[in-house]
Amino acid sequence: MGEGRRVERCEWCAAPVDSGAVRRPCRVRCPSCGSWNTEPTPTEAELKRAYEGWYRPESGRFGGPGDSLLRRLRARLATRLTQTAPDGPILDVGAGDGILVRALREAGRDAVGIDRVLAPPWVTETALENVEGGCAGIVYWHSLEHLRRPGEELQLAVSKLSPGGVLAIAMPNAASLQAAIFGDRWFALDYPRHLVHVPSSALRSRLVELGMSIERISYWRGGQVVFGWLHGLVGWLPGRPDLYMAIRRAPARERTTSGLSRAATLVAACLLLPLALVGAVLEVAFRRGGTVYVEARNV
Repeated sequence: MGEGRRVERCEWCAAPVDSGAVRRPCRVRCPSCGSWNTEPTPTEAELKRAYEGWYRPESGRFGGPGDSLLRRLRARLATRLTQTAPDGPILDVGAGDGILVRALREAGRDAVGIDRVLAPPWVTETALENVEGGCAGIVYWHSLEHLRRPGEELQLAVSKLSPGGVLAIAMPNAASLQAAIFGDRWFALDYPRHLVHVPSSALRSRLVELGMSIERISYWRGGQVVFGWLHGLVGWLPGRPDLYMAIRRAPARERTTSGLSRAATLVAACLLLPLALVGAVLEVAFRRGGTVYVEARNV
Protein backbone atom coordinates (compact mmCIF):
# COMPACT_ATOMS: atom_id res chain seq x y z
CA MET A 1 0.00 0.00 0.00
CA GLY A 2 1.05 3.61 -0.23
CA GLU A 3 -1.12 5.39 -2.77
CA GLY A 4 -4.02 5.98 -0.37
CA ARG A 5 -4.62 8.61 2.28
CA ARG A 6 -4.74 8.96 6.04
CA VAL A 7 -7.98 8.03 7.76
CA GLU A 8 -9.98 11.09 8.79
CA ARG A 9 -13.17 9.38 9.90
CA CYS A 10 -13.90 5.84 10.97
CA GLU A 11 -15.12 3.49 8.25
CA TRP A 12 -17.45 1.84 10.78
CA CYS A 13 -19.05 4.62 12.85
CA ALA A 14 -18.01 7.73 10.85
CA ALA A 15 -16.56 9.40 13.98
CA PRO A 16 -13.55 11.71 13.45
CA VAL A 17 -10.13 10.09 13.73
CA ASP A 18 -7.64 12.79 14.73
CA SER A 19 -3.86 12.90 14.95
CA GLY A 20 -3.96 11.69 18.56
CA ALA A 21 -5.55 8.34 17.71
CA VAL A 22 -3.64 5.13 18.43
CA ARG A 23 -1.77 4.00 15.34
CA ARG A 24 -0.09 0.73 14.41
CA PRO A 25 1.55 -0.33 11.15
CA CYS A 26 -1.11 -0.09 8.41
CA ARG A 27 -3.99 0.75 10.80
CA VAL A 28 -5.44 3.35 13.15
CA ARG A 29 -7.91 2.86 16.01
CA CYS A 30 -11.15 4.83 16.14
CA PRO A 31 -11.36 6.55 19.56
CA SER A 32 -15.16 6.30 19.48
CA CYS A 33 -16.07 2.68 18.61
CA GLY A 34 -12.68 0.97 18.93
CA SER A 35 -12.57 -0.28 15.34
CA TRP A 36 -9.23 -0.42 13.57
CA ASN A 37 -9.19 1.24 10.14
CA THR A 38 -6.69 0.31 7.44
CA GLU A 39 -4.32 3.23 6.88
CA PRO A 40 -3.46 4.54 4.42
CA THR A 41 -6.91 3.96 2.95
CA PRO A 42 -6.36 1.98 -0.26
CA THR A 43 -7.40 3.56 -3.51
CA GLU A 44 -9.81 1.87 -5.91
CA ALA A 45 -6.85 1.01 -8.14
CA GLU A 46 -5.08 -0.71 -5.24
CA LEU A 47 -8.20 -2.67 -4.32
CA LYS A 48 -8.69 -3.76 -7.92
CA ARG A 49 -5.15 -5.13 -8.02
CA ALA A 50 -5.63 -6.84 -4.64
CA TYR A 51 -8.60 -8.88 -5.91
CA GLU A 52 -7.19 -9.82 -9.29
CA GLY A 53 -5.39 -12.96 -10.39
CA TRP A 54 -4.19 -15.17 -7.55
CA TYR A 55 -6.78 -14.11 -4.96
CA ARG A 56 -9.68 -16.19 -6.31
CA PRO A 57 -8.75 -18.10 -9.50
CA GLU A 58 -11.37 -20.11 -11.37
CA SER A 59 -9.52 -23.34 -10.59
CA GLY A 60 -10.25 -22.93 -6.87
CA ARG A 61 -8.33 -21.54 -3.93
CA PHE A 62 -7.34 -24.41 -1.67
CA GLY A 63 -5.41 -27.61 -2.10
CA GLY A 64 -6.40 -31.08 -0.92
CA PRO A 65 -9.91 -31.25 0.57
CA GLY A 66 -10.05 -27.49 1.23
CA ASP A 67 -12.57 -26.47 -1.44
CA SER A 68 -14.85 -29.45 -0.75
CA LEU A 69 -14.79 -28.64 2.98
CA LEU A 70 -15.73 -25.06 2.15
CA ARG A 71 -18.71 -26.30 0.15
CA ARG A 72 -19.91 -28.49 3.02
CA LEU A 73 -19.67 -25.61 5.48
CA ARG A 74 -21.66 -23.36 3.17
CA ALA A 75 -24.29 -26.08 2.83
CA ARG A 76 -24.66 -26.10 6.62
CA LEU A 77 -25.07 -22.32 6.63
CA ALA A 78 -27.67 -22.59 3.85
CA THR A 79 -29.63 -25.10 5.95
CA ARG A 80 -29.61 -22.74 8.91
CA LEU A 81 -30.71 -19.74 6.84
CA THR A 82 -33.50 -21.78 5.31
CA GLN A 83 -34.76 -22.50 8.82
CA THR A 84 -34.44 -18.95 10.23
CA ALA A 85 -35.37 -16.67 7.33
CA PRO A 86 -39.04 -16.21 6.35
CA ASP A 87 -40.30 -17.02 2.87
CA GLY A 88 -38.77 -14.88 0.16
CA PRO A 89 -35.46 -14.26 -1.60
CA ILE A 90 -32.10 -14.39 0.19
CA LEU A 91 -29.26 -12.12 -0.90
CA ASP A 92 -25.58 -12.95 -0.38
CA VAL A 93 -23.49 -9.75 -0.37
CA GLY A 94 -19.89 -10.42 -1.34
CA ALA A 95 -20.85 -13.78 -2.79
CA GLY A 96 -17.48 -14.40 -4.44
CA ASP A 97 -17.54 -17.73 -6.24
CA GLY A 98 -21.22 -18.23 -5.37
CA ILE A 99 -20.85 -21.33 -3.17
CA LEU A 100 -23.44 -20.16 -0.63
CA VAL A 101 -25.88 -19.02 -3.32
CA ARG A 102 -25.66 -22.42 -4.98
CA ALA A 103 -26.21 -24.18 -1.64
CA LEU A 104 -29.26 -22.04 -0.90
CA ARG A 105 -30.77 -22.73 -4.30
CA GLU A 106 -30.13 -26.46 -3.88
CA ALA A 107 -31.98 -26.19 -0.56
CA GLY A 108 -34.99 -24.80 -2.43
CA ARG A 109 -34.55 -21.09 -1.65
CA ASP A 110 -34.72 -18.20 -4.10
CA ALA A 111 -31.18 -16.85 -3.73
CA VAL A 112 -28.87 -14.48 -5.60
CA GLY A 113 -25.51 -12.94 -4.85
CA ILE A 114 -23.68 -9.71 -5.56
CA ASP A 115 -19.95 -9.05 -5.66
CA ARG A 116 -17.55 -6.40 -6.84
CA VAL A 117 -15.46 -8.55 -9.19
CA LEU A 118 -16.52 -12.14 -9.82
CA ALA A 119 -19.82 -13.03 -11.44
CA PRO A 120 -20.45 -16.81 -11.66
CA PRO A 121 -24.02 -18.04 -12.14
CA TRP A 122 -26.53 -16.24 -9.89
CA VAL A 123 -23.94 -13.64 -8.84
CA THR A 124 -24.16 -10.10 -10.23
CA GLU A 125 -21.38 -7.54 -10.27
CA THR A 126 -23.20 -4.68 -8.56
CA ALA A 127 -23.74 -2.91 -5.23
CA LEU A 128 -26.50 -3.30 -2.64
CA GLU A 129 -28.01 0.09 -3.48
CA ASN A 130 -28.94 -1.28 -6.91
CA VAL A 131 -30.83 -4.27 -5.48
CA GLU A 132 -34.60 -4.16 -4.99
CA GLY A 133 -35.90 -4.57 -1.44
CA GLY A 134 -38.16 -7.22 0.04
CA CYS A 135 -35.36 -9.63 1.00
CA ALA A 136 -36.18 -12.37 3.47
CA GLY A 137 -32.52 -12.60 4.38
CA ILE A 138 -29.27 -10.78 3.66
CA VAL A 139 -25.94 -12.47 4.32
CA TYR A 140 -22.57 -10.85 4.90
CA TRP A 141 -20.24 -13.81 5.23
CA HIS A 142 -16.83 -12.24 5.82
CA SER A 143 -17.65 -9.45 3.40
CA LEU A 144 -18.52 -6.41 5.55
CA GLU A 145 -14.86 -5.85 6.40
CA HIS A 146 -14.14 -5.57 2.66
CA LEU A 147 -16.56 -2.67 2.14
CA ARG A 148 -16.12 1.06 2.44
CA ARG A 149 -18.45 2.52 5.10
CA PRO A 150 -19.79 -0.88 6.25
CA GLY A 151 -21.73 0.77 9.08
CA GLU A 152 -23.74 2.71 6.49
CA GLU A 153 -24.03 -0.49 4.42
CA LEU A 154 -25.83 -2.17 7.31
CA GLN A 155 -28.37 0.66 7.45
CA LEU A 156 -29.04 0.18 3.75
CA ALA A 157 -29.34 -3.59 4.25
CA VAL A 158 -31.98 -3.13 6.95
CA SER A 159 -34.00 -0.97 4.58
CA LYS A 160 -33.93 -3.82 2.02
CA LEU A 161 -35.27 -6.42 4.48
CA SER A 162 -38.90 -7.45 4.55
CA PRO A 163 -40.67 -7.53 7.95
CA GLY A 164 -39.22 -10.43 9.90
CA GLY A 165 -36.24 -10.61 7.55
CA VAL A 166 -32.89 -11.80 8.88
CA LEU A 167 -29.40 -10.37 8.69
CA ALA A 168 -26.70 -13.04 9.03
CA ILE A 169 -23.22 -11.61 9.55
CA ALA A 170 -19.86 -13.27 10.07
CA MET A 171 -16.74 -11.17 10.41
CA PRO A 172 -13.39 -11.06 12.23
CA ASN A 173 -13.55 -9.90 15.83
CA ALA A 174 -10.95 -7.22 16.57
CA ALA A 175 -11.54 -7.78 20.30
CA SER A 176 -10.55 -11.45 20.10
CA LEU A 177 -7.78 -13.08 22.08
CA GLN A 178 -5.95 -14.04 18.91
CA ALA A 179 -6.05 -10.45 17.66
CA ALA A 180 -4.47 -9.30 20.94
CA ILE A 181 -1.82 -12.03 20.99
CA PHE A 182 -0.71 -11.94 17.36
CA GLY A 183 -1.03 -8.16 16.97
CA ASP A 184 0.23 -6.87 13.65
CA ARG A 185 0.51 -10.46 12.36
CA TRP A 186 -3.11 -11.41 13.07
CA PHE A 187 -4.42 -13.44 10.15
CA ALA A 188 -7.66 -11.46 9.76
CA LEU A 189 -5.97 -8.10 9.14
CA ASP A 190 -5.54 -9.06 5.46
CA TYR A 191 -4.30 -5.73 4.11
CA PRO A 192 -5.43 -4.05 1.94
CA ARG A 193 -8.64 -6.01 1.32
CA HIS A 194 -9.97 -5.67 4.87
CA LEU A 195 -10.73 -1.98 5.30
CA VAL A 196 -11.99 -2.08 8.88
CA HIS A 197 -11.47 -4.44 11.82
CA VAL A 198 -14.47 -4.28 14.13
CA PRO A 199 -14.87 -5.43 17.77
CA SER A 200 -17.93 -7.63 18.26
CA SER A 201 -19.37 -5.05 20.66
CA ALA A 202 -19.37 -2.41 17.91
CA LEU A 203 -21.19 -4.76 15.54
CA ARG A 204 -23.85 -5.53 18.14
CA SER A 205 -24.29 -1.83 19.00
CA ARG A 206 -24.77 -0.89 15.36
CA LEU A 207 -27.46 -3.52 14.85
CA VAL A 208 -29.33 -2.36 17.95
CA GLU A 209 -29.10 1.27 16.75
CA LEU A 210 -30.75 0.18 13.51
CA GLY A 211 -33.66 -1.38 15.39
CA MET A 212 -32.69 -5.00 14.76
CA SER A 213 -33.42 -7.71 17.31
CA ILE A 214 -30.29 -9.82 17.88
CA GLU A 215 -31.33 -13.48 18.12
CA ARG A 216 -28.03 -15.31 18.01
CA ILE A 217 -24.37 -14.54 18.70
CA SER A 218 -21.73 -17.21 18.19
CA TYR A 219 -17.96 -16.99 18.50
CA TRP A 220 -17.57 -20.34 16.78
CA ARG A 221 -19.99 -20.44 13.86
CA GLY A 222 -18.20 -17.58 12.09
CA GLY A 223 -15.38 -19.93 11.08
CA GLN A 224 -11.61 -19.37 10.88
CA VAL A 225 -11.24 -19.53 14.68
CA VAL A 226 -8.86 -22.49 14.80
CA PHE A 227 -7.14 -21.45 11.59
CA GLY A 228 -6.50 -17.95 12.96
CA TRP A 229 -4.61 -19.47 15.87
CA LEU A 230 -2.80 -21.96 13.69
CA HIS A 231 -1.73 -19.31 11.20
CA GLY A 232 -0.41 -17.10 13.99
CA LEU A 233 1.47 -19.88 15.76
CA VAL A 234 3.12 -21.09 12.55
CA GLY A 235 4.03 -17.50 11.73
CA TRP A 236 6.07 -17.28 14.94
CA LEU A 237 8.47 -19.97 13.69
CA PRO A 238 11.87 -19.04 12.20
CA GLY A 239 11.48 -17.62 8.73
CA ARG A 240 7.87 -16.60 9.47
CA PRO A 241 6.20 -19.24 7.25
CA ASP A 242 2.82 -18.30 5.81
CA LEU A 243 0.30 -21.09 6.41
CA TYR A 244 -2.43 -19.38 4.39
CA MET A 245 -0.27 -19.44 1.27
CA ALA A 246 0.80 -23.02 1.98
CA ILE A 247 -2.76 -24.37 1.93
CA ARG A 248 -3.66 -22.62 -1.32
CA ARG A 249 -3.29 -24.10 -4.79
CA ALA A 250 -0.31 -22.90 -6.84
CA PRO A 251 -2.36 -20.49 -9.04
CA ALA A 252 -3.94 -19.07 -5.86
CA ARG A 253 -0.69 -18.03 -4.18
CA GLU A 254 0.47 -14.44 -4.10
CA ARG A 255 4.09 -15.56 -4.33
CA THR A 256 5.93 -18.69 -5.39
CA THR A 257 6.57 -21.22 -2.63
CA SER A 258 8.91 -24.19 -2.98
CA GLY A 259 7.51 -27.65 -2.42
CA LEU A 260 9.90 -28.27 0.47
CA SER A 261 9.00 -25.02 2.20
CA ARG A 262 5.29 -25.69 1.75
CA ALA A 263 5.62 -29.23 3.13
CA ALA A 264 7.56 -27.98 6.16
CA THR A 265 4.89 -25.37 6.86
CA LEU A 266 2.10 -27.95 6.70
CA VAL A 267 4.00 -30.34 9.00
CA ALA A 268 4.53 -27.53 11.49
CA ALA A 269 0.80 -26.76 11.36
CA CYS A 270 -0.05 -30.39 12.14
CA LEU A 271 2.28 -30.35 15.15
CA LEU A 272 0.86 -27.06 16.44
CA LEU A 273 -2.78 -28.01 15.90
CA PRO A 274 -3.40 -29.15 19.51
CA LEU A 275 -2.17 -25.80 20.83
CA ALA A 276 -4.36 -23.96 18.31
CA LEU A 277 -7.38 -25.97 19.44
CA VAL A 278 -6.72 -25.00 23.06
CA GLY A 279 -6.50 -21.33 22.09
CA ALA A 280 -9.73 -21.55 20.10
CA VAL A 281 -11.62 -23.24 22.94
CA LEU A 282 -10.42 -20.64 25.44
CA GLU A 283 -11.37 -17.61 23.35
CA VAL A 284 -14.79 -19.03 22.53
CA ALA A 285 -15.36 -19.77 26.22
CA PHE A 286 -14.44 -16.18 27.08
CA ARG A 287 -16.63 -14.88 24.21
CA ARG A 288 -13.60 -13.36 22.53
CA GLY A 289 -13.47 -15.59 19.46
CA GLY A 290 -11.41 -14.70 16.41
CA THR A 291 -14.66 -14.29 14.47
CA VAL A 292 -18.19 -13.45 15.48
CA TYR A 293 -21.44 -14.64 13.87
CA VAL A 294 -24.62 -12.64 14.48
CA GLU A 295 -28.20 -13.23 13.39
CA ALA A 296 -30.54 -10.27 13.76
CA ARG A 297 -34.19 -9.92 12.77
CA ASN A 298 -36.05 -6.94 11.37
CA VAL A 299 -38.89 -6.40 13.85
